[in-house]
Amino acid sequence: MTETSTEIQNKILAFINRYSDTNSTFQSNSDFNEAALTLFNYQFQNNLPFRKYAQSKRKSPLLVKKWEDIPLMPIQGYKQLTLSTTPITKDESVFMSSGTTDPTHRSRNYHPVFNVWDASMKYPFKQYVLPDRSKMTILGLFPSAITNSNSSLSRYVSKAIDYFGDSKSHVFVNENGMDYQGIVSALNEAQTHRYPVMLLGASFSYVHLLDYLKENNLTFKLPKDSRLFDTGGFKGQSRSISPEKLFQTFQDTFNIDRAHYINMYGMTEICSQCYDQNLFDFYHQVPINYTKKAPAWVRIQILDTNTLKPLPNGKPGLIAYYDLSNWNSCLAILTEDMGVQNSTGFRLLGRIQGAEAKGCSIAVDQLLQANQN
Repeated sequence: MTETSTEIQNKILAFINRYSDTNSTFQSNSDFNEAALTLFNYQFQNNLPFRKYAQSKRKSPLLVKKWEDIPLMPIQGYKQLTLSTTPITKDESVFMSSGTTDPTHRSRNYHPVFNVWDASMKYPFKQYVLPDRSKMTILGLFPSAITNSNSSLSRYVSKAIDYFGDSKSHVFVNENGMDYQGIVSALNEAQTHRYPVMLLGASFSYVHLLDYLKENNLTFKLPKDSRLFDTGGFKGQSRSISPEKLFQTFQDTFNIDRAHYINMYGMTEICSQCYDQNLFDFYHQVPINYTKKAPAWVRIQILDTNTLKPLPNGKPGLIAYYDLSNWNSCLAILTEDMGVQNSTGFRLLGRIQGAEAKGCSIAVDQLLQANQN
């Protein structure tokens, strides 16, 4: 008997609550495998495009016994197909990608409810972004969910402030653009009254802010424990900047040290995020690692770009993302991002390029062929 959507959500929420404060996936390995197989069965029964694709690869709940063998949905599937285990209603929330690569095909991730999404966001944020406190002043540099309801990052910023922002927290971007004077005023107030703040925005948000501050010859010495949270993202923008140069500018402009600068890995098609673990390490007084850590309900594999076979630690390849909180679409996703793992976590190496994409392209072709009828 296949679980209902409510039963599936409750099982995943129970898993998240059980393992929300662990920094080790080893503790959850057996439970993760059991939960992933249960979710695979649910999605196989209720997500028709995914079932067709799994069948084309001769994978079914009867044959798959390990989470590593669950078919990986190419991320392009979110652009070409409707991936949902529940009937889509006219009032249902949907997150859409920016469409900068192909405006006619934007990724769509449907969310009939947000209980799992919110829990998946909340616990790792506290663990990796605020390991030293329960609340602080958050200065949002990305539109809120009110302004941009179809953006997963907008919901993320809004929920971060809802859960962890104090009364002085605010989003400084709206339909008219970025409120530079408001940001400067908030930074000056924090500097004057000596309370720490968190700047939270996408990489390109910071580029715009840094341009403004440079033009006006403004720098700040933010108080101790202030931090800068960069959610990533230059895709489709008119220019980009290397992470090293960007951080150096952050340091010169805001007086933020390296241990207090963090980046996350997230996207429209997934419901969980992975975080740099340096803040967690710093406040727990252990040797600092700058690799990213996944929460206990996520597993990362690095795959050979041609064969899509798992690679050992230290070998760069394509990131495969297994996310229990993706209950309504596909728990196993083949991304278009390159990464490398070691014993502490993983690092992003950028988007897959040209000849590297052979295995990814084959997977997309197989997906579309399986769903022709």
